[in-house]
Amino acid sequence: MKYAKIKKNDIANGPGVRVSLFVSGCNHHCKGCFNEEAWDFNFGETFTQETIDEILEALAPNHIRGLTLLGGEPLEFVNQKGLLPLIEQVKEKYPEKTIWCYTGFDYEKDVICDMMKKWPVTKELFQFFDVLVDGKFMIDLLDLKLRFRGSSNQRIIDIPKSRAAGEVVLWKDEGNFYG
Repeated sequence: MKYAKIKKNDIANGPGVRVSLFVSGCNHHCKGCFNEEAWDFNFGETFTQETIDEILEALAPNHIRGLTLLGGEPLEFVNQKGLLPLIEQVKEKYPEKTIWCYTGFDYEKDVICDMMKKWPVTKELFQFFDVLVDGKFMIDLLDLKLRFRGSSNQRIIDIPKSRAAGEVVLWKDEGNFYG
């Protein structure tokens, strides 16, 4: 797996100050994508245990609320396999920090009805995810007033609550940015 960049103080991709990992590789190619260079699966640096260690160190300060995975596309199969060791280590070392994942895939159709049936790694990853922002970015539905998403078709899904309810439960934005 390759990655495009690591942002160690990101306030745009989830609540509070977060560490964000932008993976490389995406087959969605959404019109108006803010990160087209990351469509290429070979763009950027090779993701290694040293990269994981760098992210774990960046997550250490108390003011860092969690980790956000973006892209590219974190749920491309090659990226899922690369991300699992990171996610396992993050949750082991920092169980109180949240993990957000942005994907162009649809949670019910693509993730539950396809990926989870084909790839055990998908089920493993979703044990650790707190929030999934799903749906392709659609330039015609761009809304700059939306928090933590770019277009109005995208949903912010509370994964643990959805799993417990057996249906999609949207994340409730408490407006609590920093605490």
